[in-house]
Formats: sequence, structure tokens, C-alpha cells
Amino acid sequence: MELIDSIRQIAKVYTERRDIIQTEEATKNALIMPFISALGYNVFDPSEVVPEFTADVGIKKGEKVDYAIIRDGKPIMLIEAKWSGEDLDVSKESQLMRYFNATPAKIGILTNGHEYRFYTDLDQDNIMDMMPFLQFSVCDISEPIVRELKRFTKSAFKIEEIASTASELKYTGAMKSYLMEQLQEPSEDFVRHMALQVFTGRLTENAREKFKIITKKAFTQFISDRVSDRLASALSEEKAANTPADSQEDSAPETPAEPKSRIVTTQDEIDGYNAVKAILRSKVDVKRITLKDTINYCNVILDGSIRKPLCRFYFNNANNKFIAFFDTSRKEMPKVHVETVDDIYLHADKLDAILDVYLSSEAGKVQETETE
Repeated sequence: MELIDSIRQIAKVYTERRDIIQTEEATKNALIMPFISALGYNVFDPSEVVPEFTADVGIKKGEKVDYAIIRDGKPIMLIEAKWSGEDLDVSKESQLMRYFNATPAKIGILTNGHEYRFYTDLDQDNIMDMMPFLQFSVCDISEPIVRELKRFTKSAFKIEEIASTASELKYTGAMKSYLMEQLQEPSEDFVRHMALQVFTGRLTENAREKFKIITKKAFTQFISDRVSDRLASALSEEKAANTPADSQEDSAPETPAEPKSRIVTTQDEIDGYNAVKAILRSKVDVKRITLKDTINYCNVILDGSIRKPLCRFYFNNANNKFIAFFDTSRKEMPKVHVETVDDIYLHADKLDAILDVYLSSEAGKVQETETE
């Protein structure tokens, strides 16, 4: 079962049985142990998962954290569990911090079975940060969160890679929370900052009140506009991806050009484009292979036609790159994760297959013309 499906199953259990999960132990059994299992760890193997792990703290001996995930005999993650009906307040964070500081583990997790907060020691070595770098609810899980969670699975866990992205996640999350607060109720400092960008007059009390309303309205409209743009773009792209080329009239209008300022062709996309040309150069003149970038992905196409896609790069997230290939009916297949651009060479057969479709179609048309 995919990680996201496992988490959705945990959310379903919580939603349907929250009224009868009345203790911490019930929370562990029904929600937390399945989550640990979803990450690939055997909760019944004490060499991997130790319940009631002893973490002596200062003069206090025998202090126990609910679970420790073990690798090579040492804890790599600590999990402090609470009853599903409890809030994860500051006192709970302080308790986890004491355990964290007393062990070599670099990841501390605080959870009540449906909310999760992940901590590390970005600010000071071996001292757990007060602010989590990753937090989510299993009832509101998303693909970006799942991509981050995969770093904590047994097969993928590398503390160096986690540490390299934790800082960005931590502060990105904090900024998003701050912006959400300002969207709901702009602070005086935020209103002043925004007003000074557009207003040259004296910022009196009346002016501040006026700009508080304007700021909130502008913020809301800005987000609404961006959502509308993204939906329109997604619908257009989905229609193009799912419509076989042969069903479209040659005179069909091209998708309207997207604003250039929002499209950035990265070096990875250029390198991927060159890799595709290298793979297919023995079959076709590489001058026929072109690159067409969009906001959400980058197309590699034949003859400059979006109706002849060869592959599609989803490289906007530098830490999670995906490539989509096309089946013989020219529909996009499920995305393939790649660690580096060079991984494209592992999928040369898929590029060959779709190119053969186009070349065979061309050969058939030539034969028909000669017959006539």
C-alpha cells in the first residue's frame, strides 16, 4: 500500500472511531503504531522500534519516551505520544525536548495520533528547536507532505538529506502561518508596511484604518486571482494531455501563451532536454525535438507541436523531480520520480516507443501518398 493510502486509512480510523479512542494506549494502538508501520518500520521488532525507551534526563533516571526508532543500535527518531483528545501544547513540546536533548536522536516527533509535529536541532546542536520544521494532520494530508514524509521511511532515511531541507521547511511553514494570520486579521505593522509601498501621504489613524481594510481586501483578491489562474491553466493542460492528437483538427488554436514572467526554464530542464536529444538522435534529426516550457511543467515535443509530446518534466521542486512519459495513444502515464537528470537514460525505451508512434504515422502517410 502506498504511503498516502496508509495515512488516509489512519485518518479514516480516527474520524470513525474518535469517540471510542479514550486513552493514550488506545491512541497508540489505533493510530500511532499504524503510522510507524506505514513508514516501513516493524513495530514488533525491538531492534527497530522500542516502546517505552529509557532516556535518562540529568539527575532524573528512568525517564521514558513512548517510542524510539532504532538504527544500528542507536535511536534516530523519538516519538512522544499523547491521547487523541489532547492538544499538542507547549508543555508537551517541553517534555519531548528533555528526551531529545538526552539522546543521540536527531528527529523528535510529537503526536496525538492525528496531528504530527517533527522537530530537529537547526538552531543549536543537540538542543531541540522550539519550532517544528514539519507539521500536518492526517485528516488533511497532501502530496507535498507525503513527499516529505517519505524521507523518514526506513528505506530512505538519511539524516543529512533531512537536515538539508528541514530549515527551508521550517521557515517556509512559519511564513505561511504568518501570511495566513495577516490574511485573516492584518497586524498594524503589516498594514503600515503595505501602505508605505503605495501611499505617500501621512499615515494618520484614519488612514491606517482605511488601509487595514484595503490590505485585507487586496490580499484576498490576490489569492483568488492566483487560484483562478492556476485552475484555468490546469484545466487547459489536462484537456491537452488527455486528448489524442489524431482527434484534434490541424487548425485547432494553440493554447494561449502564458505570461513569460511566470515561466522560468531551469538548467535541469535544459539538461533533461539535451538528454532526450542524445537518446533519440539515432532515430530522428534532433532539430525536430524542441522544448516548450509552461508554469507547471516543461514539455519536450516533436516538430514544435504540443500534439506530439515526447515527455514532460516536473522539475519545479528541486528536491522532488518527476518525469512523465506518454503511452501509444499519447496520453500521459503516471509520473516517474528521478533523483538526477541522468536517470532519464534509464527510461530510454519509453522515449523510443512514443517516437516510434509518430514516425510510424509519418511512414503510413507517405505510403498512402505513394499509393495514390
